[in-house]
Amino acid sequence: MCYRTGIFVLLLLLISLDSRDCSSNIQYDVASKISFNTVQAWAVKLGTELYHFGEFITRKKEVQDSFKSAQIESRDGEKLVQNMADDIRAMMELKISAVKRIVEAAENMAFDKQNEPVPEDFQFYNSKEMEDLYEDQSLTTTPEPEFTMENWIIRPPSKNAHLLQNPHYSNIPVNINISSVHVPTNVYTWATEVIKGIHWSEGLDTHFINNYQSDPTLSWQYFGSSTGFMRHYPAMKWRADPVDIYDCRTRAWYMEAAASPKDVVILVDRSGSMTGQRRDIAKHVVTNILDTLGNNDFVSVMTFADTVEEIVPCFEDSLVQATLANLRELKLALDNFETMEIANFSAALTRAFELLEIYRNNSGGANCNQAIMLVTDGVPYNYKELFERFNWKYETPVRVFTYLIGREVKVADVREVKWMACANRGFYVHLSTLAEVRERVLEHVNVLARPLVLQREKHPVVWTPVYANVTDPKVADYLWEQRERAEQKERFMSQRRDKALFNSEKEQNRRWKITQMKQGQYSELGNSKYQLMTSVSMPVYDLRHNENITENVLINEAYWVSVTKEHSYVNNQSQSVEENGQKEMRIARLLGVAGTDVPLSEIQALMTPYKIGVNGYAFIVTNNGYILIHPDLRPVFQQILKPSYNSVDMIEVELFDDDRSPRNFSKELTALRKEIIDQKTGNKLMNIKYHMEDMKRVSRGKRHYYWTGISDSPFTLVVSIPENYGRHRITPPPTDDIHRLSLTSKNISARQYLSNKWSVHPDWLYCRHYERTFSSPEAELLYFLERVARPGWRWPAKPRPPEHHKNKGHERHSEGTEARERNKSPNIAPRNEYYCDHGLMQALVYDARNTAWFNKSISDSASDDKAAEFIQRFGYIVAFLATHSGLTRWQTHPSRDYDDKPEFGKQWPRAIDEVWYRRAVEQHYVDPLSFVYSVDLSTEKFPLNVSSATVTASHAVFHGDGHRKTPAAVVGFQFKHERLSEWFENITTSCEHNKECVTCLSDNWDCFLVDSNGWIVVSKDTTQTGQFFGKIRPDIMMRLVEEEVFKPVHIIDYQAVCFREKKTTNPASSLLTPLENLRLIMAWFLATTVWIYNSIAVGLAQASSYSFDYVAYQNYENDEDTDDPSMSKPPTRMLERDFEKLVLINRTRPTPCDREMYLYQLDYKNLDEKLNKPVRECDRPFYAQLVNYTNMLLVVVDAMCAKVEVPIFSIDATEVQYNESLPCLKHMHPLYRKQPNSCIRNHTEESNIDMCGRGSLQQNNILWVTLTIIIILHYF
Repeated sequence: MCYRTGIFVLLLLLISLDSRDCSSNIQYDVASKISFNTVQAWAVKLGTELYHFGEFITRKKEVQDSFKSAQIESRDGEKLVQNMADDIRAMMELKISAVKRIVEAAENMAFDKQNEPVPEDFQFYNSKEMEDLYEDQSLTTTPEPEFTMENWIIRPPSKNAHLLQNPHYSNIPVNINISSVHVPTNVYTWATEVIKGIHWSEGLDTHFINNYQSDPTLSWQYFGSSTGFMRHYPAMKWRADPVDIYDCRTRAWYMEAAASPKDVVILVDRSGSMTGQRRDIAKHVVTNILDTLGNNDFVSVMTFADTVEEIVPCFEDSLVQATLANLRELKLALDNFETMEIANFSAALTRAFELLEIYRNNSGGANCNQAIMLVTDGVPYNYKELFERFNWKYETPVRVFTYLIGREVKVADVREVKWMACANRGFYVHLSTLAEVRERVLEHVNVLARPLVLQREKHPVVWTPVYANVTDPKVADYLWEQRERAEQKERFMSQRRDKALFNSEKEQNRRWKITQMKQGQYSELGNSKYQLMTSVSMPVYDLRHNENITENVLINEAYWVSVTKEHSYVNNQSQSVEENGQKEMRIARLLGVAGTDVPLSEIQALMTPYKIGVNGYAFIVTNNGYILIHPDLRPVFQQILKPSYNSVDMIEVELFDDDRSPRNFSKELTALRKEIIDQKTGNKLMNIKYHMEDMKRVSRGKRHYYWTGISDSPFTLVVSIPENYGRHRITPPPTDDIHRLSLTSKNISARQYLSNKWSVHPDWLYCRHYERTFSSPEAELLYFLERVARPGWRWPAKPRPPEHHKNKGHERHSEGTEARERNKSPNIAPRNEYYCDHGLMQALVYDARNTAWFNKSISDSASDDKAAEFIQRFGYIVAFLATHSGLTRWQTHPSRDYDDKPEFGKQWPRAIDEVWYRRAVEQHYVDPLSFVYSVDLSTEKFPLNVSSATVTASHAVFHGDGHRKTPAAVVGFQFKHERLSEWFENITTSCEHNKECVTCLSDNWDCFLVDSNGWIVVSKDTTQTGQFFGKIRPDIMMRLVEEEVFKPVHIIDYQAVCFREKKTTNPASSLLTPLENLRLIMAWFLATTVWIYNSIAVGLAQASSYSFDYVAYQNYENDEDTDDPSMSKPPTRMLERDFEKLVLINRTRPTPCDREMYLYQLDYKNLDEKLNKPVRECDRPFYAQLVNYTNMLLVVVDAMCAKVEVPIFSIDATEVQYNESLPCLKHMHPLYRKQPNSCIRNHTEESNIDMCGRGSLQQNNILWVTLTIIIILHYF
């Protein structure tokens, strides 16, 4: 009986256990369930304790009382933007005035001294050859110089000067007493015209120095000559990093000043004869022509044989704006055309003329100059009937430039091709080598400049789009390619060192992550080695009317001779002038362009950000709608310039909250853009969305936009101000003047209120001394606070340009020697040695005086026991205060002078521009009592070290009442994350009334603190800290989104970079026989002889510019220096595939693209109603409660419920896929632009100018032949 009873009991027990196990997946055991009330109590307790601690440690009530005497005034957006525009315009007038003085001086000096002989012992400061005292000369060796003609001719050595680091010039070693000269690599320094220009332009030093003394804010000043050299002030050593491909004549400030905007159609002959080197030369010609175009120019590149085809198909029958992205697309497409058939010149010229006529009639494109560039190796005849039909009856609106390619050309080809150019106001060039292409292509710029030179009176002032210092855009592709080469080499070497380790799954995963980090382009915002700037420039004219002209002419297809031009080639009306027995021809020569740089930081300082306020900003838009200045302009990716960094459109950074698909811009937005580009004055209220913290957070709101044009410039200034807290601003009372403070309080200076642990906004202009340098912005401020307290202090007036240039025009050379002498010693306006922003200084002193108490110990305002209790609970704490005037104070508890970490105010000195300040002000309108909590974010590229992580809490202090209130300051504190984690654990593992309740201590429940953007602040698993909640629990995040607790915000990044794979080639080797070897040797010898022969005539250095262009735009081939001979013949095809998969990287090219992402924002609307829902078994296996007085959600999840398989909520950006490439898409949907005001495209006297062609520099000269033989013998 007992036995049977025992079995029965055992069966019941087993059934009970089995049923319990089954129910764990089906229903809840009440005893293991966390109640809704418990979670709510945790949220209330945690929030309340955090609030009281924050209130105590920040002393926010005392901070609020500190501003009770401050005044509230309305912020008038229209007045603000107008005052700002006036200040920027005044600064621009100063720069223009300086450039005008350089222009006048250069024109008069050239007229007087251009024909003076250059002394044989002439020396000058060569920027490339100047010694740099900061280089360790002992570690460098002098390599054997390459053979060039310069090495054979003894020249005087370059001058050297002492260089000193100068903070005004980005701490570059300079000499402010002299200028120095940069000569491009492809230009021979001692060529007659070059050295003559260097010689006479030495006199510009006086004017450079006087300009700098008159306006110490001036940056680099320069004169770029049409012969290639650039004289720049101050003198410096030119650094070639990685190589020197700089040529001032291809920079925007030179190109746009040298000639009015232009529409250009480039016709490239692709007939069967254009093969080999001719094809290469033709490609190089097109590339160099494209390099001379800017944002205001339009271009089309077509190839023709039997048919005419656009090089980029989607650009068919249209001209495209010459932006960096479009030019890059055209250059890359040059590799694709194939040579075949016979050239149909009639069809090509007809197509080009018809296209230009359409744009001319519709006032489209540049709506100014028009030109056809014909690149060919010969024409059957001159097609005069086409020019009569399309060009001559319209007074020749289209210039024709012809480029004859090839060494062996027929006399008929030369005659006909040259006639086509000369008969159509163009220029003819014969090109036989790659090395001479750059110099000859630039001839067309001088021809387009002729109408400017002939009218002589107007010197158009040109402002460039944003650009990066001296960096050439082609360098970006080069640098990226160098990185990939280095990576490929490293992979080869690693695989050879340890094949097993390299092939392991762990190592391959690590390398895959490194590759994925290429996509992490948002972690480098603001981290750039490039200095962004704009430039103002003006053309410099040769004031002479006539000059001796010589030209190389081919005689009887046998030899070249130099002939002096005496008559017109085409126009019989041209007259030569005979003076002193010499024949002179009519000329209209551009001497060059003068200009000065204006760093964007100088313009930003005049935008008075303290008047705009927190979360407001100002930006500048060009006539093309592109951004000049904007806080969200991101020109750099992985320390390399983005391919289209200077053509970012306004509506690509101002993200309006209309939930439209990418590039589907609303009519309201495009209408706003048009008004801004047209430089009208207006305002509008718009809904926008914007990102923060490296595109990891998002916010939305309404903003007021105010705009007005900056007169006499292509720029429009726009100010964006938040609707609610942007309506008013805080100002100190009139009684709190700095002078009154000094008078009423003897022996008291304002600087005594700034004694310890404080900083000011490093980018704001409080006071700036032009002659003294300071170790920090704080040191400079203290200096001026001391000066303000002295008797006789006066606030300096804003600098204005000298009246000489406001009221008087250019003094022409024809006015006589007396006028020129006056110009040599320009009237230098008196200047102040410093400048101050009176309003900002007043606000800062008021804030400093009323918050000086913040440096006192916290124990002075509370009992020692309470302070000790909080410090014991939270450990090392930093309390901070930042005000609207840019002042930041902080205090550590307890004081830790030995801590080697940067102090708080040194890490985050930008006050209202810091993310914790901006978010705190926004949070005020959600809950005026709450603090904003955040932790450092953890990403794949920068994983968070939780053990050293800190939590930042911030709270906005507003001043005023009702609708008239504005943020005065933000207070906050930082403490170690591990202390918050401990506090969270203590609260969520305890019960108020039921000691046996289930808590977060149970393994069955996971508990999180998630901030208002979905980032985990605290988790039971510390490795999840700083990660996006949607990545850890995508199923719960999906429910929170479905229940509208979090709202997804669609963000489109129109400045993104994607990676396109390059085509790789691996050609097989051919079999070499003895005869084949002999043939190759002979071919090599002949090719080398011709190469040396041409290099002497042109200069070996010119080839470098070609090679760099070629590297930047070629389809990449595998590096020879990384090939492993042992790998050349893999034993099996499978091993070869494995090798390629593991070792060979995918060659890529950074390409502009659009990316999109979804970021998340807590929706506080009816939040309590959304969150007050019970757990419904595994259907809704979580609680979520808002933690009181914070921006955090307490999320408690039942870990026993299986995770629902849903897509991971990724906040990573993904590429937007279009049916067309991005340049094609933007071209097919063009946006409005305003054409430049200045257009000078013709002049009646141009018909008298005879010079319209130049032959190849190759000459059959006995001297050159002799030298060639000597060189061959020398080498062989």
